[in-house]
Amino acid sequence: MPVQIKRVYKEAEEADGMRILVDRIWPRGVSKEEAKLDEWVKEVGPSKELRQWFDHDAAKYDAFKKKYKKELKENEEQKEALKKLKKWTKKHHKNITLIFSAKDEKYNQAAVLKEILDHQQ
Repeated sequence: MPVQIKRVYKEAEEADGMRILVDRIWPRGVSKEEAKLDEWVKEVGPSKELRQWFDHDAAKYDAFKKKYKKELKENEEQKEALKKLKKWTKKHHKNITLIFSAKDEKYNQAAVLKEILDHQQ
């Protein structure tokens, strides 16, 4: 089973497994009760500078992905947060859903994290 990704604004389902918010900023208009999260790992999100540069522009996605993966390798806070995600992914046999708030469901940081987690041993 691959790791799933889902917008925070979509209904939580039993099939989501462990629900982990991977945004640095809390999503607008959603209460903690509505989000039905198991964890919020804000440190794994892209830096403010990278997020603002990307601005969810699909044309910049490939460059964003490279820069974001570099951040995840070099920034200690992000590296530790990714380790946490990897541990939970193994523990729950990939029955986790990365929750995000971006409107674009294909080009966002959760998609990059999903790719990383799906390819781990």
